Amino acid sequence: MLLPYLIVCPLTFLAGFVDAVAGGGGLISLPAYMIAGLPVHAAIGTNKLSSGMGTAVAAGRLALAGHIPWRQTGLCILAALLGSAGGARLALLVDPDLFKKLMLVILPATALYLLRRRPLGGGGTGDLPRRSMTLRAAGIALGIGVYDGFYGPGTGTFLLLLLAGFARFRLGEANGVAKSINLTTNLTALAVYFLNGKVLVPLGLTAGFCSILGNYIGISFFEKKGSRAVKPIMLGVLALFFVKVLSEML
Repeated sequence: MLLPYLIVCPLTFLAGFVDAVAGGGGLISLPAYMIAGLPVHAAIGTNKLSSGMGTAVAAGRLALAGHIPWRQTGLCILAALLGSAGGARLALLVDPDLFKKLMLVILPATALYLLRRRPLGGGGTGDLPRRSMTLRAAGIALGIGVYDGFYGPGTGTFLLLLLAGFARFRLGEANGVAKSINLTTNLTALAVYFLNGKVLVPLGLTAGFCSILGNYIGISFFEKKGSRAVKPIMLGVLALFFVKVLSEML
């Protein structure tokens, strides 16, 4: 069917654009699949494929730039793998109708978060012992891994805030560790959904390339105009998604 491509591809391009400018592109990409009519679990699984492609590109760029402290990241990757696998298996057990009811709670909460959100101006001070930073980061990876496997949108933003604020990583390292964790949770959850037949591979791959293109254009836009125009776009997509879910429930 052509219609899902016509809906998903422009919105995942927009999601990649938003992610490059201000983070939180998953808040657009997952609703895109559900607006296109995919069942809940197929939407989450296919979104893992397209978002994982964008995250892999971003993680590769950070690794080449030397922003990933591998000695601290290894334990985080293991914790993220365990958390994401558990979260994805839990999501598959949840009835789709119950999932939609959860969306009616999650979407307004997400919109409120976006309205109150402030830019992350700095990072941690790096003043904790490396062992403490690593253990805190691993705990974050486990908890956020469960969330990303179960649902996912906003994972990158939550990771960055927690790694800088709680684990006290400096911003460059926090970004590198966050992308490493996020890539792990994406790929692990993707494997679980794929093995359970919940991934539409052609649609996910096509949307993934659209997301990557949006990321590259978004970087140029950010350098020129900043992130002010992004929040209304995200709120608009969330409002549209909320109305769709509510209409289906009624």
